[in-house]
Amino acid sequence: MRLALGTAQFGMPYGINNVVGQVSEEKAKSILKYAASVGISTIDTAIAYGESEKTLGNAGVTSFNIITKIPEIPEKTGDVECWVKTAVSDSLARLHVDSLDGVMLHRPGQLFGIYGEKIIRSLRNLKSDGIIKKLGVSVYSPDEFQSLFSLYDFDIIQCPFNLVDRRLVTSGWLEELKKKGVEIHTRSSFLQGLLLMRREEMPVKFHEWNPLWEVWLDWLQKNEASATEACISYNLSFPEIDQVIVGVDTKSQLEQIITGINGATITSFPDIGSNDIELINPANWSNH
Repeated sequence: MRLALGTAQFGMPYGINNVVGQVSEEKAKSILKYAASVGISTIDTAIAYGESEKTLGNAGVTSFNIITKIPEIPEKTGDVECWVKTAVSDSLARLHVDSLDGVMLHRPGQLFGIYGEKIIRSLRNLKSDGIIKKLGVSVYSPDEFQSLFSLYDFDIIQCPFNLVDRRLVTSGWLEELKKKGVEIHTRSSFLQGLLLMRREEMPVKFHEWNPLWEVWLDWLQKNEASATEACISYNLSFPEIDQVIVGVDTKSQLEQIITGINGATITSFPDIGSNDIELINPANWSNH
């Protein structure tokens, strides 16, 4: 199974299309049980995802491969290596596990600052000790890879990729990373839920891209395809991608995704790719 479960919603309200808020511990258990039953083996979380790690630990995730992310290290941290070691140790405690399949840097730009060498060294030591299996970075844009891989040969990366944001492919980095033997995880398959919205649900601030939405929604209608199925099928159509991370608010949403990809027959997709950073980077949405 090339789907991984994203768990930002387990720790906080997340996504423009989220209407149920933070996932409760009871619902998290239900989602995890179903995920395991359909062969999902990887869980993606982060220290910055509110109570996500705690919720996962209480729900029980010892049978999954867990990947978490450590946040930006605070300025004026005295002992950086101790800070990193403690952050990972605290994650293990919250998750109730002894080791992690992977640890990523949530703000890898710090590697180019005064803490960079110490961050890498501390993570390499944790890997040598068997506490971490893979070291990686989570980025906003493939543009970051050139400089990051000049510092260290990371084992795993996470990057946004979807029908609108195709930079991972168009930049050539999908092919390059696979040549390097890097494990590739993609997130934001639904562009934080934007691609799942109906015409009448689309917030006004996104109306400036109406020509794109018209092509997308008309294509869905013409092909009698669900948005969920099309979005996931697009990412899975690239064999270089090892894991497609999907976040859900309910078990039924995950069931819908699994049903969609199991019955998927889509082999061609609409040309709705965009290079408009105001659209493809959700961090910029507040500007509109």
